[in-house]
Amino acid sequence: MNASIRRAARGLCLLAAAEPGLALAAGASVSGPAVAGVPVDFMLFALVLLGVALFHHHTLKVALTGAVVISIYQLLFTGFKAGPGLAGLAGHFGHEWVTLANLLGLLLGFALLADHFEKSRLPEVLPHLLPDDWKGGFVLLVGVFIMSGFLDNIAAAMIGGTMAGVLFQHRVHIGYLAAIVAASNAGGAGSVVGDTTTTMMWIAGASPLWVLEAYVGGIVALMIFGYFAAKQQHAFQPIQKDDTPGVHVEYGRLAVVGIILASAVGANLWFNLNNVAMLDHFPVIGTAVMLALLASAPIRAPQWSLLPGAFKGSIFLLSLVWCASLMPVDKLPSPSWPTAMGLGFVSAVFDNIPLTALAIRQDGYDWGFLAFAVGFGGSMIWFGSSAGVALSNMYPEARSVGAWIKGGWHVVVGYVVGYLVMVALVGWHPHPIKPGAASATPAAMVAPAAGAKP
Repeated sequence: MNASIRRAARGLCLLAAAEPGLALAAGASVSGPAVAGVPVDFMLFALVLLGVALFHHHTLKVALTGAVVISIYQLLFTGFKAGPGLAGLAGHFGHEWVTLANLLGLLLGFALLADHFEKSRLPEVLPHLLPDDWKGGFVLLVGVFIMSGFLDNIAAAMIGGTMAGVLFQHRVHIGYLAAIVAASNAGGAGSVVGDTTTTMMWIAGASPLWVLEAYVGGIVALMIFGYFAAKQQHAFQPIQKDDTPGVHVEYGRLAVVGIILASAVGANLWFNLNNVAMLDHFPVIGTAVMLALLASAPIRAPQWSLLPGAFKGSIFLLSLVWCASLMPVDKLPSPSWPTAMGLGFVSAVFDNIPLTALAIRQDGYDWGFLAFAVGFGGSMIWFGSSAGVALSNMYPEARSVGAWIKGGWHVVVGYVVGYLVMVALVGWHPHPIKPGAASATPAAMVAPAAGAKP
């Protein structure tokens, strides 16, 4: 076993050991077979995560095998949330297929979008606009952060990864890759169009103003991980100082990029404002992206040959999302700032979409705190967010939990410090979505903003 695999094993052994306990703390059902109070379902999921770390050259096989094994186990022994047997399995898939199809459409579509963006050659004329030292890498991360506020965080991460590949001669430090993902997730956490989880809150009735406070934690975290990641990258490979000679920007390809992004954002906004129910029954956003690619093909044809590789990486993510959806988490602890902070760590190994759905059903959260926690928390591991998986399709070397944690340690620090700054400056203020709902937060768990009177 080589050193990288040993590091991966150590990193995910800790996560695999902690994940069942976190899940139980989050209200896991123990009606099925359990060992020492831990449902067997969680043990199987922990083994899948451990396998992903140990065999990161065979992640697709591990994830697919895990999805099949957990599905068969529940089919034979526990049943599904929708009921027992094949009918329960069909019911569960009927509930999850929209999320899976949306992710597939976004991952495939944005893989082709990133190729369009690189071939536009715009990144090659940016060096003269960026500082020549480590601050150039930092400014790029700030740009990803800003983009993610109005674009999908997957798109922001892939555009940032494309730009980094050009500006750093395709030698990108894994800590900087983690920072690109973190910047895209932090930037999307304060916007209801920047992340799937915040969009879910908006659909449920949360005001867009409620999640804005997530930018307090996001900006603090960006200052921390952005500084250290930019320094890492500058030491590993300095930024290109001068524009590539003789480059002419392909404005046709930039137009295609704009069409695809406008389609994704426009479809999301239109259906949110006019036909919210459709978002629960049809993969609107993923379909909009793929239709935009087809419609814009006469302007610039995408490189369709990229789809098989992107599809392989996408199926890996969908397998993990499916496994996570099968976990018997029926409720969360009482809403409080420590609970929300803990969910940020859980979201690094557990899909944040079902976590957010559970929180919405429970109600009584401060949605800005939850948005930052579940949106940014997944950045701590490469498969903890869709943006991380999408970027790892571009940079396969990122598919190592040990290397990601070792190189991206500053993301974890940024999360903890950013969250605690939110607690100190903003304070926990629950906003029940449902009329008449009251927060279950104990008074001792409510953190007043700095300077607030008791």
